[in-house]
Amino acid sequence: MNTKPNSKFVFSVILLCAFLESHVSIAADTIKENHSLSGDQTIVSAGGMFELGFFKPGQLSNYYIGIWYSKQVVSESTVVWVANREIPVSDRFSSVLSILDGNLVLFNEAKTLVWSTDLNSATSSGSVQAVLLDSGNLVLRAGSSNNTSEPLWQSFDHPTHTWLPGGRLGFNKITDHAQLLTSWKNLEDPAPGLYSLKLSLDESNSYILQWNRSKQYWTSGSWDESSHIFNLVPEMRLNYIFNYSYVTNENESYFTYSLYDPRRVSRCSISALGQIQQLTWLDSSKQWNLFWAKPRQQCDVYAVCGGSFSSCNPTSSGSCKCLKGFKPNRQRDWDLQIYSGGCSRKTSVQCGNATSTNGTGDGFLEIHRQLLPENKQQYGYALSIKSCRSICLNECHCTAYAYDSIDGCSIWHGDILNLREPEENDGYGRTIYIRAAASDIKKKRLIKPSLVIAIVSIFTGLPLVIFGYYLWKKTLGRKREHRNRYGVTINKLAAGGERNDAELPIFGLRAIIAATNNFAEANKLGEGGFGPVYKGILAENQEVAIKRLSKKSGQGQQEFMNELKLIAKLQHTNLVRLLGCCIEDEEMILIYEYMPNRSLDKLLFDASEKTELDWGGRFRIIEGIAQGVLYIHKYSRLKIIHRDLKASNILLDGALNPKISDFGMARIFGINQIEANTNRVVGTYGYMSPEYARYGHFSEKLDVFSFGVLLLEIVSGKKNAAFYRFEHSPTLAGWAWELWKDGRGMEVIDESVRETCRLDEALKCIHIGFLCVQEAPADRPTMSSVILMLQGTDSTSLPPFKEPAFSTHRNSTPVRSSQTPTIFSHNTVTISLPEGR
Repeated sequence: MNTKPNSKFVFSVILLCAFLESHVSIAADTIKENHSLSGDQTIVSAGGMFELGFFKPGQLSNYYIGIWYSKQVVSESTVVWVANREIPVSDRFSSVLSILDGNLVLFNEAKTLVWSTDLNSATSSGSVQAVLLDSGNLVLRAGSSNNTSEPLWQSFDHPTHTWLPGGRLGFNKITDHAQLLTSWKNLEDPAPGLYSLKLSLDESNSYILQWNRSKQYWTSGSWDESSHIFNLVPEMRLNYIFNYSYVTNENESYFTYSLYDPRRVSRCSISALGQIQQLTWLDSSKQWNLFWAKPRQQCDVYAVCGGSFSSCNPTSSGSCKCLKGFKPNRQRDWDLQIYSGGCSRKTSVQCGNATSTNGTGDGFLEIHRQLLPENKQQYGYALSIKSCRSICLNECHCTAYAYDSIDGCSIWHGDILNLREPEENDGYGRTIYIRAAASDIKKKRLIKPSLVIAIVSIFTGLPLVIFGYYLWKKTLGRKREHRNRYGVTINKLAAGGERNDAELPIFGLRAIIAATNNFAEANKLGEGGFGPVYKGILAENQEVAIKRLSKKSGQGQQEFMNELKLIAKLQHTNLVRLLGCCIEDEEMILIYEYMPNRSLDKLLFDASEKTELDWGGRFRIIEGIAQGVLYIHKYSRLKIIHRDLKASNILLDGALNPKISDFGMARIFGINQIEANTNRVVGTYGYMSPEYARYGHFSEKLDVFSFGVLLLEIVSGKKNAAFYRFEHSPTLAGWAWELWKDGRGMEVIDESVRETCRLDEALKCIHIGFLCVQEAPADRPTMSSVILMLQGTDSTSLPPFKEPAFSTHRNSTPVRSSQTPTIFSHNTVTISLPEGR
């Protein structure tokens, strides 16, 4: 028997050993220099929690280097980090992950570098190794260092779509590097998607969700250090599971969290559909349990249905559908809830009023009950749905329009993004008309008359039509002349269509010019953001206040139409009464009942006049304003958020009864609507609540905040805007807070009434004012509660309050739009801020 070793076999064993030596690390959790990882090889953390290697998501043919939970921990494949998410490789066996020149690097099958830790040679000099920890953190360390040394590089500093316990998400002040969680492109593609979570760069210590790194659609609210939660994430109050903390120093600011029970498996991820989700693994059911998700409704994610001409249905688990007349660009993507491809037209439309080859032009499909997109243009001069339709039809790039008696005519150009249906119990929803080809519009077909009958009808009816048109034009001309001279009472609102129960008169411009003596300067009462206000005398010596839209105003047609159609429907003793309007020769004018004592700020902040306001008068004004705000929030036919409560918008009649005015910035809410967002922040800085000034979020609590500021102004006789440039306190509330803390609350009360007021009543008002200006909307009372507290006799039963919002300069900087400078008025003039968010 020949026992001499076979030379070919020995050579094969040597080659195999060499191959294994060059591809497998000595330690199962480590990649060392001169070793590499490829093919099906992986490394596993010391405790077996996480695994790193090549993976292929879904049905894609590409491969990525990633970290996922090991099978012994989570039976479902769950990737938590991806290295080369932007540049995949096609052959995992020919691609290599290894240590080179002090960096962890990935070469593809063509030996091209596709990913690297990208450390400079000075930082990574010497021997290094990559270690996968049980926390899911991949760290690059100096080869001779111990496990407690600071890593040269770590994946926790470069998260992709998942934030693991122990990881940080914040901002490095030295490198100006912000850590972001960025969603996958879709359920099968790890490439960076459109949704991201990051720490806000203002002083609110909050997180924001953004679409396309520009459009903010959710915020966590500010960080409450005392309770260790974000104000708008109440689920964090269940802190027996998670321990959240915020760290800030001269080098960095970040949030981190840990688990009280290390045996739990939990992760925070941003989904491909734009929700931030906290998930916990349930071993009993072998599935991930959703602990909380923000936004709560999938349809609240901006552009969740991807491309244009699609709509989200909140009652169907956030499912999307193409609008009538449109089809998915990629049907398989829609079947997998991957909506990035959007929808396209089934039939092309003509341009403008052009007719198609068969003689029919474009039309519009009615899409009912929709929450409308934001990128609209307002056409205030379109006073009917018919004229609004005509405007859209004649503009080549107009793709949709909507019309109602409140907002008037809205036009959209280009793609229609972010359409969604309201929830079932929410009556709010409007009809939008989407441009479509005639062949896609279902029309009721009439029986065609014979050609002979048609010709006879035309020739016999045409003279009658011409004669009728002549009479109509003649009558209309007389009516216009009569209206221009004297004014008429109409039964339709100026925007058309909706019954005007108040029978709002429309005055002619001549009558207005005569009433104001051609807008004489001597008749001018003041000027606001809308424009100048004049005293006028109409027929029968009726005194009125006439507000004229200024050509230089930051406001315009939208505010005019808003106030015209909104305040005409409100009837309350503490709301100013609108008597009529004038729309003529490009003039926009509103006529109100005349208030002989002008606006509250004229009496309150003028040292020579404030003595007319004794404490009894001030308290009645406070109660009256509260009653007026409660009415528009709860008891009027429309639920309204005023958005611009301030002293200059409170008018005083002859008996010093307050009347809330200027509803040009007001917004109507649905009956069951709690809050909303806007891309058009309007109002006066100092009266704006934090969530509104920074993020455009508003609710009833915005008006409550403004009322709180106004209440403190009435008690103190001091103007909030006067504090803005003070170094020690940027707001009136901050100044009052400092005095209150020191037991000097009496000094907040205006000196002119301090000795004669009811001290308990005045201090109670200050207390209520502090409650109204709390940072978190949830901490502020409703107006119903405010009135109960004002009318109550036991001030000791009032709830406690926290430090007011904006009480220090660190809280006073509003977030800035990425496209438009953020400019607020620091005086009492209302301004509008269109923000491209």
